[in-house]
Amino acid sequence: MKVLGIDPGTANTGFGVVATRNGRLVALDGGVVTTSSELPLEQRLLAISKKIEGLIAEHTPDAVSIEDLYFGKNVGSALAVGHARGVVMLAAASAGISCFSYTPQQIKSAVCGQGRADKEQVTTMVQQLLSLPEPPRPDHAADALAAAICHASHAPLLAASQ
Repeated sequence: MKVLGIDPGTANTGFGVVATRNGRLVALDGGVVTTSSELPLEQRLLAISKKIEGLIAEHTPDAVSIEDLYFGKNVGSALAVGHARGVVMLAAASAGISCFSYTPQQIKSAVCGQGRADKEQVTTMVQQLLSLPEPPRPDHAADALAAAICHASHAPLLAASQ
Protein backbone atom coordinates (compact mmCIF):
# COMPACT_ATOMS: atom_id res chain seq x y z
CA MET A 1 0.00 0.00 0.00
CA LYS A 2 1.17 3.50 -0.84
CA VAL A 3 -0.28 6.55 0.93
CA LEU A 4 0.09 10.26 0.20
CA GLY A 5 -0.19 12.15 3.48
CA ILE A 6 -1.13 15.82 3.53
CA ASP A 7 -0.83 18.54 6.18
CA PRO A 8 -2.94 21.24 4.48
CA GLY A 9 -2.42 24.99 4.55
CA THR A 10 -2.41 27.85 2.06
CA ALA A 11 1.06 29.12 3.02
CA ASN A 12 2.60 25.68 3.58
CA THR A 13 1.09 22.35 2.58
CA GLY A 14 3.15 19.44 3.83
CA PHE A 15 3.24 16.21 1.86
CA GLY A 16 4.68 12.79 2.52
CA VAL A 17 4.51 9.51 0.65
CA VAL A 18 4.78 6.28 2.63
CA ALA A 19 4.67 2.70 1.36
CA THR A 20 4.45 -0.66 3.05
CA ARG A 21 7.24 -2.98 1.93
CA ASN A 22 7.86 -6.39 3.45
CA GLY A 23 5.75 -5.44 6.46
CA ARG A 24 7.69 -2.22 7.09
CA LEU A 25 6.88 1.40 6.41
CA VAL A 26 9.24 3.33 4.16
CA ALA A 27 9.26 6.98 3.15
CA LEU A 28 9.31 7.60 -0.59
CA ASP A 29 9.01 11.38 -0.63
CA GLY A 30 8.27 14.35 1.58
CA GLY A 31 8.37 18.10 1.60
CA VAL A 32 6.34 21.27 1.56
CA VAL A 33 4.46 23.23 -1.07
CA THR A 34 5.09 26.86 -0.14
CA THR A 35 3.09 29.71 -1.64
CA SER A 36 3.68 33.43 -1.37
CA SER A 37 1.27 35.52 0.68
CA GLU A 38 1.59 38.14 -2.06
CA LEU A 39 -0.29 35.91 -4.51
CA PRO A 40 -4.09 35.97 -4.69
CA LEU A 41 -5.70 33.03 -2.91
CA GLU A 42 -6.83 31.38 -6.14
CA GLN A 43 -3.23 31.38 -7.44
CA ARG A 44 -1.97 29.87 -4.18
CA LEU A 45 -4.60 27.14 -4.39
CA LEU A 46 -3.72 26.48 -8.03
CA ALA A 47 -0.05 26.02 -7.09
CA ILE A 48 -1.01 23.56 -4.34
CA SER A 49 -3.32 21.67 -6.69
CA LYS A 50 -0.69 21.37 -9.44
CA LYS A 51 1.93 20.05 -7.00
CA ILE A 52 -0.48 17.49 -5.53
CA GLU A 53 -1.55 16.40 -9.02
CA GLY A 54 2.13 15.95 -9.88
CA LEU A 55 2.77 13.91 -6.73
CA ILE A 56 -0.23 11.70 -7.50
CA ALA A 57 0.98 11.14 -11.06
CA GLU A 58 4.53 10.39 -9.90
CA HIS A 59 3.75 8.10 -6.96
CA THR A 60 0.31 6.65 -7.85
CA PRO A 61 -0.82 6.33 -4.23
CA ASP A 62 -3.60 3.96 -3.21
CA ALA A 63 -5.05 6.55 -0.83
CA VAL A 64 -4.68 10.14 0.34
CA SER A 65 -4.61 10.74 4.08
CA ILE A 66 -5.33 14.33 5.04
CA GLU A 67 -5.28 16.06 8.38
CA ASP A 68 -8.75 17.20 9.39
CA LEU A 69 -9.56 20.78 10.29
CA TYR A 70 -8.56 21.86 13.74
CA PHE A 71 -11.00 24.59 14.63
CA GLY A 72 -9.16 26.70 17.19
CA LYS A 73 -9.68 30.35 17.95
CA ASN A 74 -8.64 31.62 14.52
CA VAL A 75 -11.56 31.16 12.13
CA GLY A 76 -9.57 32.70 9.26
CA SER A 77 -6.87 30.05 9.57
CA ALA A 78 -9.49 27.30 9.64
CA LEU A 79 -11.06 28.64 6.45
CA ALA A 80 -7.67 28.83 4.71
CA VAL A 81 -6.91 25.24 5.72
CA GLY A 82 -10.35 24.26 4.42
CA HIS A 83 -9.55 25.78 1.02
CA ALA A 84 -6.27 23.85 0.85
CA ARG A 85 -8.01 20.63 1.91
CA GLY A 86 -10.56 21.16 -0.83
CA VAL A 87 -8.03 21.42 -3.66
CA VAL A 88 -6.15 18.37 -2.36
CA MET A 89 -9.36 16.36 -2.18
CA LEU A 90 -10.35 17.50 -5.68
CA ALA A 91 -6.95 16.46 -7.08
CA ALA A 92 -7.32 13.04 -5.46
CA ALA A 93 -10.91 12.59 -6.65
CA SER A 94 -9.92 13.61 -10.19
CA ALA A 95 -7.35 10.79 -10.13
CA GLY A 96 -9.88 8.31 -8.72
CA ILE A 97 -8.15 8.08 -5.35
CA SER A 98 -10.06 7.94 -2.06
CA CYS A 99 -9.33 10.48 0.68
CA PHE A 100 -9.35 9.67 4.38
CA SER A 101 -9.45 12.40 7.04
CA TYR A 102 -7.93 12.06 10.48
CA THR A 103 -7.96 14.52 13.36
CA PRO A 104 -4.63 15.77 14.68
CA GLN A 105 -5.27 13.67 17.81
CA GLN A 106 -5.84 10.49 15.76
CA ILE A 107 -2.63 11.09 13.82
CA LYS A 108 -0.59 11.77 16.96
CA SER A 109 -2.09 8.70 18.60
CA ALA A 110 -1.21 6.48 15.63
CA VAL A 111 2.38 7.73 15.57
CA CYS A 112 3.15 8.44 19.23
CA GLY A 113 0.64 6.32 21.13
CA GLN A 114 -1.17 9.32 22.59
CA GLY A 115 -3.06 12.25 21.09
CA ARG A 116 -1.37 15.05 23.00
CA ALA A 117 2.14 14.61 21.65
CA ASP A 118 4.02 17.78 20.78
CA LYS A 119 5.56 18.50 17.36
CA GLU A 120 9.01 17.31 18.39
CA GLN A 121 7.65 13.97 19.63
CA VAL A 122 5.79 13.48 16.34
CA THR A 123 8.92 14.31 14.33
CA THR A 124 11.06 11.92 16.39
CA MET A 125 8.55 9.07 16.09
CA VAL A 126 8.13 9.61 12.34
CA GLN A 127 11.92 9.41 11.99
CA GLN A 128 12.02 6.17 13.99
CA LEU A 129 9.00 4.53 12.34
CA LEU A 130 10.36 5.25 8.86
CA SER A 131 14.02 4.56 9.78
CA LEU A 132 15.07 7.97 8.48
CA PRO A 133 18.69 9.06 9.00
CA GLU A 134 17.55 12.59 9.93
CA PRO A 135 14.34 13.98 11.42
CA PRO A 136 11.96 15.10 8.67
CA ARG A 137 11.90 18.88 8.32
CA PRO A 138 10.08 21.20 8.33
CA ASP A 139 7.24 20.33 10.71
CA HIS A 140 4.69 20.36 7.90
CA ALA A 141 6.52 17.54 6.10
CA ALA A 142 6.78 15.54 9.34
CA ASP A 143 3.06 16.05 9.99
CA ALA A 144 2.23 14.89 6.44
CA LEU A 145 4.35 11.76 6.86
CA ALA A 146 2.56 11.17 10.18
CA ALA A 147 -0.82 11.44 8.40
CA ALA A 148 0.37 8.85 5.86
CA ILE A 149 1.57 6.53 8.64
CA CYS A 150 -1.78 6.95 10.40
CA HIS A 151 -3.72 5.76 7.37
CA ALA A 152 -1.27 2.97 6.58
CA SER A 153 -1.84 1.61 10.08
CA HIS A 154 -5.64 2.11 9.94
CA ALA A 155 -6.23 0.81 6.40
CA PRO A 156 -6.16 -2.90 7.31
CA LEU A 157 -8.73 -2.26 10.05
CA LEU A 158 -10.93 -0.26 7.68
CA ALA A 159 -10.77 -3.05 5.08
CA ALA A 160 -11.64 -5.70 7.65
CA SER A 161 -14.72 -3.77 8.82
CA GLN A 162 -16.22 -3.54 5.32
